[in-house]
Amino acid sequence: MKPIARLAMAFAVVAAWPVLANARTALDAPGCASLAHLRIGPADIGLATSGARVTAASFIPADAQGHPAHCLVSGEIAPKTPAAPDIRFRVALPAAWNGKSLMFGGGGTDGFIPDVLGNQLNMPSAAPTPLARGYAVFGSDSGHQGGGPDFGLNDEAWRNYLGDALKKTRDAATLIVTRAYATPPKRAYFLGTSRGGAEGLVVAARWPADWDGVVSLYPARNPLFTVFGLLAANQALAQPGAYPTVEKRALMYRAALERCDQLDGAKDGVISNVAGCHKVFDPSTATVDGAALRCGAGVATKPNCLSDAELAAYRAIEAPVDLPVPLGGETVFPGFNAYTSDVGRPGSSPAQTHSTALGFGFRPPSSPMQQGMPMSWGLADPFVRIVILRDSAANPLRLDLKHLGPVADRIKALAVLHDSDLGMSGFARKHGKILLMHGTDDMLVTPRGTEAYYRRLRSQLGGKAVDGMLRFYEAPGFGHSQSAIFGVEWDYLAALESWVEHGVDPSQREVMTDTTGVPGRTRPLCRYPRWPKYRGSGDINAAASFSCSLR
Repeated sequence: MKPIARLAMAFAVVAAWPVLANARTALDAPGCASLAHLRIGPADIGLATSGARVTAASFIPADAQGHPAHCLVSGEIAPKTPAAPDIRFRVALPAAWNGKSLMFGGGGTDGFIPDVLGNQLNMPSAAPTPLARGYAVFGSDSGHQGGGPDFGLNDEAWRNYLGDALKKTRDAATLIVTRAYATPPKRAYFLGTSRGGAEGLVVAARWPADWDGVVSLYPARNPLFTVFGLLAANQALAQPGAYPTVEKRALMYRAALERCDQLDGAKDGVISNVAGCHKVFDPSTATVDGAALRCGAGVATKPNCLSDAELAAYRAIEAPVDLPVPLGGETVFPGFNAYTSDVGRPGSSPAQTHSTALGFGFRPPSSPMQQGMPMSWGLADPFVRIVILRDSAANPLRLDLKHLGPVADRIKALAVLHDSDLGMSGFARKHGKILLMHGTDDMLVTPRGTEAYYRRLRSQLGGKAVDGMLRFYEAPGFGHSQSAIFGVEWDYLAALESWVEHGVDPSQREVMTDTTGVPGRTRPLCRYPRWPKYRGSGDINAAASFSCSLR
């Protein structure tokens, strides 16, 4: 450790002595009001800023919605370069504190402050919120306001989005928590889904000393990596005659079910053995109710079969895509589980509408994005036009990923600033814990990318280190945050607490509950590459009737 760093650490310890002596776990209205004009200097934040300030602090009594009495603090962190936006953040400080802090990640391209009074996605509807459990909860907008991708044109804002804002927010929020209760948190957790899930992996890798545990659900890692995969998928759907109707998508899914549903021993409308299915399922020779899935001669002369152009789109979306430049250690985007996923079938339920929007949408992609097109295109189109091409009038569907020309230099420049979530050795050494989960049917953020990430971690750190740090589960039938096949609920915060604080290993004891396909049915959460296999007897809707299998 350098002398300056040792001096700073010693000063921090000495400075904490009088604070610890007056530690408290309760906060009242006068204590909340005392935070209203708090200013935080640049030296108190671990990355370069111009300091931070509290803009509001209000004490709010308990209400009928289940929110406990708390102090709601708003603030902003000033950028180092004037052209970059502020980082806006919020901290909820419970009147009765459990001594711990918790950060919420964002979603999509961020640009909003998460609801620090609520729960993250896929928590049980009856589960108490982190605030109600006594946590000091905080989150930020990642350093820009609004969901558009224009922030990517500013280097500091781009770095903030890729991870820097997480550290800056954590440091400012932790100082506020320490000032409020006169002691720092004894535990710190991070919960995130989608982009927030990726953020959880980033904080564990880059700042392991700050965190004890992380939950990362369906993480949208490496924004450029994800965007290029979505671009390739939508380019395939935009080819002449390639876009299948929702009725034809239902045929593909039924064909996959007929061939693969019982590979897990249970005919339950869920393909649990996805890897096994991909070994035996061939759409070009598949049948539905005895009729060929592929149209005769490959030409769509009737509505109850798929043409060669439609099958080619599916194959392209399933296939790996060479990336134009290495991104976060990856050179290939691995494709999606399109054959075995619900990419949009006829149906009017909210879950089915969500699955369709996230899958292939309701109309084929074109540029610029229009309502009804795939949600994946709603992310990729503006990002490619504005951040990569810097041309709002460009058509990304015409971008040739194999022959980028001068665009390659722009991508390389963005990649240099890319986040890194692979350096997990520090988090493993401090015995930090990560719960990682992804649905097999995710058509927005491919589960294959998370599988590759997990394998890379094992290769780099070794199986023993990864097994001591991380549990990776795949949830069959689950899409991106929702699903019409199997909608997952799981109290992952309780599981993380038990593992970190009591050493209770969640390897084979975690159960997920379905909210949509068959509401109330349960399945075990199986550690990848295992999947739930029916034991051959017992209630087909009960987790106890299933074991986690490799074959």
